[in-house]
Amino acid sequence: MDLKHSNLIWALSALAISAGAWACFTPDRAAQLALTHPDPEFVNMAMHAHDSNPIPYFGPSGETPCVDGFADIFPCSNVSLLAHLPLPEIGGSGSSGSDSWGWEDPQTGIEYAIVGRSNGVAFVSLEDPLNPVYLGSLNRRAGVSNSVWADIKVYQDHAFMVADNAGPYGMEVFDLTALREVVNPPVTFTAIANYTGFQEAHNIAINEDSGFAFAIGGETCNGGLHMVKLFDEMDQLLLSFEGCFSSDGYTHDVQCVTYRGPDADYQDSEICVASNEDTVTVVNVSDKANPTQLARVGYVGEGYTHQGWLTGDQKYFVVDDELDESQFGHNTRTYVWDMSDLDNPVLNGFTEASGSSIDHNQYTLGNFTYQANYRRGLRILRLSNPDNAELEEVAFFDTFPAGDGNGFSGAWNVYPFFRSGAVLISDANRGFFLVKPTPEVVAEIFTASFETTGP
Repeated sequence: MDLKHSNLIWALSALAISAGAWACFTPDRAAQLALTHPDPEFVNMAMHAHDSNPIPYFGPSGETPCVDGFADIFPCSNVSLLAHLPLPEIGGSGSSGSDSWGWEDPQTGIEYAIVGRSNGVAFVSLEDPLNPVYLGSLNRRAGVSNSVWADIKVYQDHAFMVADNAGPYGMEVFDLTALREVVNPPVTFTAIANYTGFQEAHNIAINEDSGFAFAIGGETCNGGLHMVKLFDEMDQLLLSFEGCFSSDGYTHDVQCVTYRGPDADYQDSEICVASNEDTVTVVNVSDKANPTQLARVGYVGEGYTHQGWLTGDQKYFVVDDELDESQFGHNTRTYVWDMSDLDNPVLNGFTEASGSSIDHNQYTLGNFTYQANYRRGLRILRLSNPDNAELEEVAFFDTFPAGDGNGFSGAWNVYPFFRSGAVLISDANRGFFLVKPTPEVVAEIFTASFETTGP
């Protein structure tokens, strides 16, 4: 038995951890490891169940400045609320909110929010960011179960979507240019294609330089990287399976890039940096038929290595651990890895937040990282001294005002890459938020080259 499985078995025996502490440890994942899910009520009763769990919000739906630490009922600092749409108003009655992404129409410049729900995907026009319009929904098709474990990425004006614990979902493809044509919203959309090389995947990454998608955490490739070429040389949708990376087993999240960082050995190689439950794992996937593992590094205090994002210069990898707070009793920790040598990443350390919350997803932009920290909402941290893992919180917007703590209600994902400076927050209980940091914060963040730090 390898270290990864030993650690998970130990974790599963920790009865003090609540059902909510297994947000990303799905029943399917337990089955793949031939383990019993730690809480038999989890699927039907816990926060991530597929029944309705919205928290009603009756405050203003439009612009609400952050004044004296609050935007209406929401604690905040240097971030104002532009707009909010609760789950029932974006097709989410009887559902939970989940992942999200964004798209900017190259013809019109209009920004759109793509908001995951356990029963489908919502599309919202941000043409007027103070009055967003719910355009419609791509619902779960017949034979596919509702599941909050879903993920979305965008490439060449198409959305690519996967789902876990949902049955034969595959990878659905939606032509985002259809959003231009909506006259009487909301409408019901239809996917234009479905890739069936796998049934389920926990997540998907896309390298926009190479045009490859990397589906992970599914039933193929030992849960590792399932690599798909999305378009052919004529820019026609292709969806061709090109290879697997399975040597390190299950991959929970990954970022894949064309490497232009400080390690001279791998310039212009296609590199994936994966969060693999108990390690950060680095893979050279330039040759899809023969990918090569460059490094596999663990760390003291690991609970569940969940997700991370490279800085724009690709020198650092900023990582969140989803279970360290629950298992070890400390506040939110953000880990910083030095990736100057891809064969030997070095952990510079961590910064611990002033409050308690479980961190989920984060993305870097300039010298900042935007984090979705469940019950503490959006947190924006400056990488003040990444060599010493020193981060400083400069702004926040808390979508879960009931209180902090190690639960899985609240902010699931944030999307900070809109050129307008607006930030999308998808909240498991309250749905869609559009917020914006103060002009001073936006100006500081966007001083760095946007082109090298985008999605």
